[in-house]
Amino acid sequence: MSGGAMLWVPDRSDDETSRRMDVPDPGVDAGRPWERRMMRRNGSRGKVKSQTEFEARLDPGFAAEIAAEVPDGDRLLGCLQCGTCSGACPLSMYMDLTPRRVIELTRAGARDEVLGSSTIWVCASCYACTVQCPKQIPITELMHAFRRRAFEAGAYPRRFTNPVMTRELVAMAEERGRSTESWIAMKAYLRTDPLQLLKHAVVGLRLMLRGRMSFKRESIRDRRQLAELLRALEAAPAAPGPAPSEPTAREPVPAREGAR
Repeated sequence: MSGGAMLWVPDRSDDETSRRMDVPDPGVDAGRPWERRMMRRNGSRGKVKSQTEFEARLDPGFAAEIAAEVPDGDRLLGCLQCGTCSGACPLSMYMDLTPRRVIELTRAGARDEVLGSSTIWVCASCYACTVQCPKQIPITELMHAFRRRAFEAGAYPRRFTNPVMTRELVAMAEERGRSTESWIAMKAYLRTDPLQLLKHAVVGLRLMLRGRMSFKRESIRDRRQLAELLRALEAAPAAPGPAPSEPTAREPVPAREGAR
């Protein structure tokens, strides 16, 4: 036989064959792999939702909204989908969506999938993706914009510690002007997974005995002045961002002596 290989399928009933090969139900458009995965994660329990229903939830203006919040954010529209950002990210193995797929979904208008993913909270803000991007897309700053939108929409994962810890940190800083890490961690675990407090109880006790951790909440002296300052910042109009600049050519990295 010429022209490639043939996939042999045993003679079984249609239902059994579909089940063994993980083939979607007849008449349902499976879409691309990331669409199938997102549809399963959103409650379909292994059965792929129709492509029409998925496209009905897309927001064509989502990419433009995010790009407007970040200097040079409109560069995401020129993403090559080369995957350099995903390869450079040290935490991509722990993400449900790689940075490349986050950009792809953003351009497609999949607001719920992007804001509900764990990727934007796992991001360590190391800027490795931004530095390595051949189109100089500010991916790290886009991740920060996604976090802000997730807070506003309440779309972050409920049992994921990072967004809850971030919310408690911001609330304590606005109220008292300082942050107490022990209180933030305790509140975050109580809201997400209380059993984790028992798991880390021994370590916490040792830190307290050695004076490395305290439950005394710190505060600045003039908290009223802080509240007035925050209100003034919220009422102030947003400053226009700098005009987008064209990506500059990168200088070649000199090879190390003796390297092949």
